[in-house]
Amino acid sequence: MVVPVLSAAERRKLDDGDDALFYAEPRFVHHLDGGFRSRLTALYRERIPAGAVVLDLMSSWVSHLPEAITYGEVIGHGLNARELEANPRLDRHWVQNLNEDQTLPLENASVDATLIVAGWQYLQYPEAVAAELWRITRPGGQVIVAFSNRMFFTKAPLIWADSGDREHLSYVGEVLMAQGWQKPTVIAESTRALGVAGLFGAKGDPFFAVIATKPA
Repeated sequence: MVVPVLSAAERRKLDDGDDALFYAEPRFVHHLDGGFRSRLTALYRERIPAGAVVLDLMSSWVSHLPEAITYGEVIGHGLNARELEANPRLDRHWVQNLNEDQTLPLENASVDATLIVAGWQYLQYPEAVAAELWRITRPGGQVIVAFSNRMFFTKAPLIWADSGDREHLSYVGEVLMAQGWQKPTVIAESTRALGVAGLFGAKGDPFFAVIATKPA
C-alpha cells in the first residue's frame, strides 16, 4: 500500500512535456563535479559490501561504484538506452519512465542496495517508487539517495524546485519513512574541489545523502 505524502500541486512541473523526449539524446557528461563524485564513491565503499546485488536506479553512463569491489550483480535503470549501454558497471539494464509507471520489473526481496544519484528530484510519484523499493529490497538492505544543489529546474516537481537543501533532505526522509523504511541517516557536507583549485581551498558541489534501511 502506497502512503501519499505530496499534494497534486507539489507534483507539478514547469515543463510537463514527455520526459522520454527530454532525455532522448544521450548526455555523456558529468552532472556533478569531481569532489562530489569522489565523496559518493567513498560512501558506496563504506556502505555496500562486496557480493551485494545493486540496483542503480535513474542511472546513466557511469555508476560511481568503487572499481576494486566486485558485486554480485549491478542492475541499471534509466531513460536513455545509449547511456545505459555505455555504463561498464551494469550487468543488465532496462529503460522506464518512472513518472508514468512506478512498478519495477524485479522480484520481491531480490536487491541489497538501491542507488539514486541526482534523480529523486525528478520523481513526481516518489511514494510509489519508495514502496516498490521496499518490495524488492531484502531485509536489512538499503536505499542511498544522493544529490547536490543542481537540477534541470523545469523538470523538477514544485516540491523540489521551490525548496532548499535542508528541505530536500527532510522531504526524501519523510517519503521513505511513510512507506516503511527506518528513519534515515542524513549526510550534509561540503566537498573540496579536485586539482589545483582544491589545494587553494575551492569548494566542490555540496554533498547530500539520505540512507534508509529496510528492517531485518
